[in-house]
Amino acid sequence: MSVKREDVLKDENLIKNIEEIAKDAALLHGVLMRTKETPNSPEVVSYAPFTLFPTPVPKALFYQALAVQTHFNRLVDRVSQNAAFLEETLASTIKVDSFTARLFNIYKQVQQENHPQSIVVGLNRSDYMLDHSPDGGTSLKQIEINTIAASFGGLASRTADVHRHILKVANLPEECKHVVDNNPAAGLARGLAKAWELYGSERAVVMFLVENVQRNIYDHRYVENELWKRNIPVIRRQFEDVFRTGSLDESRRLFVDGHEVAIVYFRNGYMPQNYTSEQSWEARLMMERSLAVKCPDISTHLAGTKKVQQELARPGVLERFFPDEPETVAQIQATFAGLYTLDMGEEGDKTVAMALANPDQYVLKPQREGGGNNIYGNEICQVLENLKNSSERTAYILMDKIQPVPVQNYLLRPGAPLKLSSCLSEVGAFGAYVRKGKDMVLNECVGHLLRTKSSEHADGGVAAGVAVLDNPLLV
Repeated sequence: MSVKREDVLKDENLIKNIEEIAKDAALLHGVLMRTKETPNSPEVVSYAPFTLFPTPVPKALFYQALAVQTHFNRLVDRVSQNAAFLEETLASTIKVDSFTARLFNIYKQVQQENHPQSIVVGLNRSDYMLDHSPDGGTSLKQIEINTIAASFGGLASRTADVHRHILKVANLPEECKHVVDNNPAAGLARGLAKAWELYGSERAVVMFLVENVQRNIYDHRYVENELWKRNIPVIRRQFEDVFRTGSLDESRRLFVDGHEVAIVYFRNGYMPQNYTSEQSWEARLMMERSLAVKCPDISTHLAGTKKVQQELARPGVLERFFPDEPETVAQIQATFAGLYTLDMGEEGDKTVAMALANPDQYVLKPQREGGGNNIYGNEICQVLENLKNSSERTAYILMDKIQPVPVQNYLLRPGAPLKLSSCLSEVGAFGAYVRKGKDMVLNECVGHLLRTKSSEHADGGVAAGVAVLDNPLLV
């Protein structure tokens, strides 16, 4: 006879037993992270942090996130191709944000040259939270879209089996049926494989551009192994390797360590600290100028900035990209939270006043990826009081703060005590698309991700050490 989830959560002896089984299940199924912190520290592998139980998610909202993903794939691609829109939208940001300015300078330099490569591959992830309104309704609201190094497609492919095993041990067999199959690693690899095939050289490699110390290496490996299954060769290199051994031939084919590179898959390069020297920037420029397919190319990287996200939410802007598709526009707009400009002028002044009057209703976002960058509550007042009359404020956007309903769960982290926590979750939908010239040859939603954190933390992802991996339990 099965039991109720609420009773299981309160049974301390059962939870202690499940904790040990869950850790072993995670290791057995390959939900792994490297704990090596420096190149010279010992090599240690442990389970990646995850929830003890899958988190209930309304079925309709989950499938809404998956259904709209192919539209977001097309939107990102169309934004990346619209030079006038990117230049106009980022004009104020690049004056005050040096990192975005460096990326934009590479973009401009590449734009001025003839594009040697007509193949584009995009692997992105659109993230959402469930917003609970005062009238009791719940809606799906987009937090951001990640167009570079969208992570956890590999580990997300392994966590469903872990949770199904835990639910059986906890005598919750009915809940097993509501944990959906998920294999984003295969779908992401399918996008890379299609682009590699179109590149047209069996000897050419897919190059994962990686950091020096990569705790999340197993997430990469699952995607990499899917490529090897297709007999597609893969190498892993860093910016320094590309600078030291990289070159372009007369056709601008990219060679690194003697390997012709068909695709550069960026799992690095999305934060300022990833560029450790001018050589890193020179290597990025070399790759962008090359015939290699970039995932993402520099224009797609810029299309994922917070400023672009804010601009797309303005009335009438989506219609520019989907002029004859009102249903597509409506489906995308339905996921938008309130987004507000901080550009200099009357509209930006109103945004500042609005934020200062009710800081707890908003999130202040810089043009950064990787988690742990957003600003909340009284800190918003501190930042905006200092910047309200300065153009430095245009480095940020303001967004409505989502109001989710907390759920009780246990968060398993290596070395941390297990306790029942009030938790908040974020749903991600993975997209893969490939375009050659004007023809979209692949456009899919390839899987999902659920990340959960204690409600005491305002911001931060799994890599930042705050959130943990999870699975949706569809209700």
